[in-house]
Amino acid sequence: MRAAVLTHTGQIDIEDRPVPSPAPGDVLVRVSSVGVCGSDTHYFRHGRVGSFVVKAPLVLGHEAAGTIVAVGDGVSTSRVGQRVSIEPQRPNPESAESRSGHYNLCPQMQFYATPPIDGALCDYVTIGAAFAHPVPDTVSDEAAALCEPLSVGIAAVRKADVAGGSRVLIAGAGPIGIMVAQVARAYGATEIVVTDLDEARRERAAAFGATSVVDPMAQDVSGLRVDAFIDASGAPAAVAGGMQAVRPAGTVVLVGSGAETMSLPTQLIQNRELVLTGVFRYANTWPTAIALIRSGRVDLDAMVTARFPLEKAAEALDSDQTAGSVKAVVQVS
Repeated sequence: MRAAVLTHTGQIDIEDRPVPSPAPGDVLVRVSSVGVCGSDTHYFRHGRVGSFVVKAPLVLGHEAAGTIVAVGDGVSTSRVGQRVSIEPQRPNPESAESRSGHYNLCPQMQFYATPPIDGALCDYVTIGAAFAHPVPDTVSDEAAALCEPLSVGIAAVRKADVAGGSRVLIAGAGPIGIMVAQVARAYGATEIVVTDLDEARRERAAAFGATSVVDPMAQDVSGLRVDAFIDASGAPAAVAGGMQAVRPAGTVVLVGSGAETMSLPTQLIQNRELVLTGVFRYANTWPTAIALIRSGRVDLDAMVTARFPLEKAAEALDSDQTAGSVKAVVQVS
């Protein structure tokens, strides 16, 4: 099979590799679509994301969908031919975190495209059968692949305790910020304010569910008194400013990956009894993601702004620098 392999920083080579065989409990998926994530571009350009460092050739890509073509022992052959969205995680089912339902935090996690685990920019991948989620024919291959970033949005909105009538502030109008805005709207938020320094991104957020958009350099948001603030930027200034806007007993959720450390207004957190938490990937989100897509409550197809064949994976990884880019997808098959 073909595999797009990160061999050196900034270099992707197309290699011939053996088709993997599904182990017991696994399925073999012929990959159709793979979304390009910010972590992929960081590995491509810098060879690392935080403490995760590329030390050997690596196949990138963890936002993936495809069709099951074979199954391992213990998996029903009736699954062959199913179109699926891949939840790109292999937790240890015996870890304390997995047993408590927080399998995304499993210390033995093997996650697609996180060194040294290969990802999905190739023709075939294997995954545990329970992590290959069937999708209806009304869901496109691209939308099925984008269940992964949508799941980040779902995890964030759940952590923020968004419900009908909630007022939400979101910092950052990149792909994750847009996902969060769409999910917040689907969960019943009636006021969704999105901040971003870039005018085009603010306009994009308005098209995807924001009830208002703000240039944080031109307008102070500290007086909003929202129920929840969700940071999808990773920028220390955005986090500090957003926290000022949260009402007493409100919630702050950190999603964006940026600075490894930052200063926080501890007296504000104490005096308002703010709940401060983070999001690391997701758990138990795929059924909700598929239901939101199928119902039309979120629109993932409209987020795709560029498509590339596998042979042009390097161009796909650089496409976020193109004006107007939201989400690039590699069409593998």
